[in-house]
Amino acid sequence: MNLFLTLAFLFFIGSVGGWVLELLYRNFRKPLRQWVNPGFCTGPYVPLYGFGLCALFLIASLENLHLIENPAANKLALFLGMAVCMTVLEYLAGILCLDVFKVRLWDYSGLWGNVRGIICPLFSLIWAALGAVYYFLIHPYILEALRWLSGNLAFSFVIGLFFGVFLVDLAHSAHLTVHLKAFAERNDVVVAYERIKEDIRARTERARGKYHFFRPFHSDTSLPEVLKDLRESFESRIRKE
Repeated sequence: MNLFLTLAFLFFIGSVGGWVLELLYRNFRKPLRQWVNPGFCTGPYVPLYGFGLCALFLIASLENLHLIENPAANKLALFLGMAVCMTVLEYLAGILCLDVFKVRLWDYSGLWGNVRGIICPLFSLIWAALGAVYYFLIHPYILEALRWLSGNLAFSFVIGLFFGVFLVDLAHSAHLTVHLKAFAERNDVVVAYERIKEDIRARTERARGKYHFFRPFHSDTSLPEVLKDLRESFESRIRKE
């Protein structure tokens, strides 16, 4: 099975699995436990986790090269490489969102040693720990899944369908972000993506309207009007860069 199909399959698994993790983490950590669709896209996937799973798989595959003779040191180097790789991915994604789209998807600004609230030593250590979890508990199943896929190539149609829907969704989400960027630049703020979705949900529920889980920015009024009404909230709650 070629590398392209392998990475496409891993991106599919990682994006969907990452969405489930984000959904549980973001919603259960809040006292109200309101279910809000996490991530940049509308559908049930978070691309950063897809790229992350591909990176973890490739790094874990380096173990076969035996670059370090000592087995324990070899595994430690793998976990360190995973942490560095995931931190770099997180930093690049965060910089793209902040500097290009003026949107913040996550914020580590309250944690020690953070860089613009995008990365921090604590989460780099968490990535290293997750790398170890991946290696010991998930990677063997990934290899089994790849073996299954090599014997059931018809499933590649599902992967192709996923990417078709994903690209359409990505274009829609980018179009939405253009409006958020315009608002941010006019008001000299950085827009907290998740907070907007939470505020729109609260606003919809107060008005006894119907909340659309997979359309978290949808409301009875237009997005520019909603952003205008929430402007005070953004200026008082969102840290300027």
